[in-house]
Amino acid sequence: MSFFISEAFAEGAAQAPAVQSPIPTFIMLGGMIVIFYFLLWRPQSKRQKEHQNLISSLNKGDEIITNGGILGKITKVSDDFITVEIADNVSVNIQKISVSAVLPKGTIKAI
Repeated sequence: MSFFISEAFAEGAAQAPAVQSPIPTFIMLGGMIVIFYFLLWRPQSKRQKEHQNLISSLNKGDEIITNGGILGKITKVSDDFITVEIADNVSVNIQKISVSAVLPKGTIKAI
């Protein structure tokens, strides 16, 4: 009656899997960490240091632009806030960290 039912034969004993060395895994992990460092951590910390130096060097009379796009001249500097004159007799208080760039002198008059 083997015509309808195929015969089942036992396979040979399974061979033990070969033990792989963990060194390639560690090399790949180390490579990913190095790539992550050079593409993300290092540039971000460099930008953060530059922005911190920019904020600490703000002085009265500097012309600045904020993250929100407000252009003005610094009239007063305190620890965390600066007063910026954005038009004649119009001043606003903003946080120092919101300053995105210090512009060259005379930029406001040129605009």
